[in-house]
Amino acid sequence: MLALALATSINAAPAHAQITLGSPSWNQLSPQERQILAPIAPEWDTLDAQRKQKWRGLAQRYPTLAPEQQQRIQEQMRSWVQLTPDQRRIAREQYKNLRQMPPNQRAEAPQKWQEYQNLPPEQKREFAARPMPPPGAAQGHQPAPPMPPPQEVHPRNGPPGPAPK
Repeated sequence: MLALALATSINAAPAHAQITLGSPSWNQLSPQERQILAPIAPEWDTLDAQRKQKWRGLAQRYPTLAPEQQQRIQEQMRSWVQLTPDQRRIAREQYKNLRQMPPNQRAEAPQKWQEYQNLPPEQKREFAARPMPPPGAAQGHQPAPPMPPPQEVHPRNGPPGPAPK
């Protein structure tokens, strides 16, 4: 009986350690992780373990990035936390759609996004009101997405990938 209880507690310990490791609270992050991920601090403890791990992965790569990439990531995180849940859902869908595009169309996306950014606000609102065409739709006149698709900051199901600027 004692052996069974001991075996159960030994087997339970690693599972608990994994959950804690995969889903640390904000205060359990290293000082460097907290500094890098500061823009998402208010939401950290509401994120699921998978998203936390993606953010932590970004924090580990962050020091190796060029300063302009670091700045862009910080801006994207700040923009991400300001989005409503519905806007985040749309951004995730757009990111998923972008990833499914053929490489030649995907390569055109940054240029189209820049063209969209240069439009007057009223035209942006018109485009934002239109439904997005499905991936692989005919290449006729397609408006740029209402927000940039998530990049490296936007994880598939949450922030790291292109995030709005």
